[in-house]
Parts: sequence; C-alpha cells; structure tokens
Amino acid sequence: MVMQVCVTEKAPAKINLTLDVLHKRDDGYHEVEMIMTTIDLADRIHLYSLKTDRIEIQVENGLLPTDQNNLAYQAAKILKERYGISTGVRIVIDKVIPVSAGLAGGSTDAAAVLRGLNKLWQLGLTLDELAEEGLKIGSDVPFCVYGGTAVARGRGEKLTFIDSPPKVYVLLAKPRQGVSTKDIYKRLQIEEMDHPDTAGMIHAIRDNDYPGICSRLQNVMEPVTFELAPEVRKIKKRLRESGADGTVMSGSGPTVFSLIASDQKATKLYNTLRGFMDQVFLVRLIGEKHRL
Repeated sequence: MVMQVCVTEKAPAKINLTLDVLHKRDDGYHEVEMIMTTIDLADRIHLYSLKTDRIEIQVENGLLPTDQNNLAYQAAKILKERYGISTGVRIVIDKVIPVSAGLAGGSTDAAAVLRGLNKLWQLGLTLDELAEEGLKIGSDVPFCVYGGTAVARGRGEKLTFIDSPPKVYVLLAKPRQGVSTKDIYKRLQIEEMDHPDTAGMIHAIRDNDYPGICSRLQNVMEPVTFELAPEVRKIKKRLRESGADGTVMSGSGPTVFSLIASDQKATKLYNTLRGFMDQVFLVRLIGEKHRL
C-alpha cells in the first residue's frame, strides 16, 4: 500500500449558541453545559509527508507558535508516539480563524491534523478513537474532531449530538481588545448567574424554530467579559440595535456573533461593521459532522 504524500483538511470554527457554567468541580475545573455548532469560517491544514523523523509547523496568514506550544504540533506528536510512526510531517496552517477569539481556532486545527494524519499515515482510526486522542490536547478538541452540532457537558468533552440549526448567515465581529479565559473563570459568580434555557434551545433546534433559537442565545460569561473588555459590550449593543435576528458572545470572547436570515440584512450589517472594525466575517452555519 502506497503512503499518501499530501492531505488537505478543512478546520471549521465553532460558535456557542448557549454557554452555561453549573459549578466548580473537585478537580478544579468548571462543569459546563453548552450547545456548540460549526460554521463555514475555516482554516486549511495541509499535511506533507517527510522522510525524516520530525514535525514541522508552517503558518500562513497569522502569528502562531511553530513548536510544541501549537496544538496542531501536539496532535501530530500524540499520533506519532501512539502508533510508532517513524517518518515525519510538515503541517502548513493557512490561518483564517482569528486567534484567541472564542472560536476554537487552535482546537479545530488540532482536530484537523488528527483527521488528516489518520489518512496520511493510513491508521484506520474512527472519529471516536480520534476524539479520544484529541481529549489529551484540550476539552474542545473532541467536538472539533466530529464537527456538527452538540450539547457539551463535563469540561466540554461529554458530547450529545443533536439536529443542526437552520443554515442562516453568521456575522462575526472580533474586537481588538482581548480577554483571558482564566481571568473570566476566576471572576464568575455562579450563584448570581442567569442561566440559559439549554433544554428550550435543544427543542427549538429540533423544531426548526428559528425565532426560538435567536431568543435563547445566551452566554453566562458575557457579564464578566464585558467588565474586562468594554469594547465587547459595545459591539454586541451595536449588532442588536442594527437589527440582527439574535446576538451573543462566543466562548469566553471576545468575538460576538449575530444570526441573520436575510441576505440583504446580512450584507448591510457586514458592510457597516467593516467600516470601523478589522476582523469581521460573514459566513454560514454548517452544523454537519465530518466524515472520514
């Protein structure tokens, strides 16, 4: 059997339709419950076989580490060591997803490397097996291995897949002001939270109830992120007042996204935001699982 020389894998971003934090666990992590889905904002991962036993990272269009601090590197290292691969790989990351944006950019790159190397090295692993390896890298990686739409519990690694929401437009805006996820978790006041209607969101998605989905978008991290990064609050306010169907922050931020059904409205809002922000994207919901 001839080994493949190059494999290209798409690495889509995720957004959180809901994000809830239930309590702090005995292991120091927080118990979460959130609904995640994939969107058509994606990096491209190109994997090239090397005869020498090394892992190389090359990044296009972005500033990322090219050593073991890169999650894509960690993904390759895990599979190499686990399955005794003596050859190497050059990983070229064509970066489109903003860095540190609450969109799982690093996790989806790692997941794409796992799927791609499964093909390149002809390992014959299932998505379940790849997700198990991905959990060693981070709690978002298993979801990114599968893609689709899921309720995530535990640290985010316990997944229950559900129907996909309507494939409407997603307008994303990432302000320049960054946030630290660790700082946000430290400041969370769980007993004072207004928790999302996660069950209602699941039913709205199942029933293809688009207004119901938009009305239930909620993220308990928003108040803390707004305190640490006031620009995020301003972006959300501007999007809501501009007539988007539903608006919420993704992950721990700072990216805010809106769901919009109308072509005309989506284009108008996109052009408006582009007038005063650098990182604005207009894409579609995907919500479908990957296939090997």
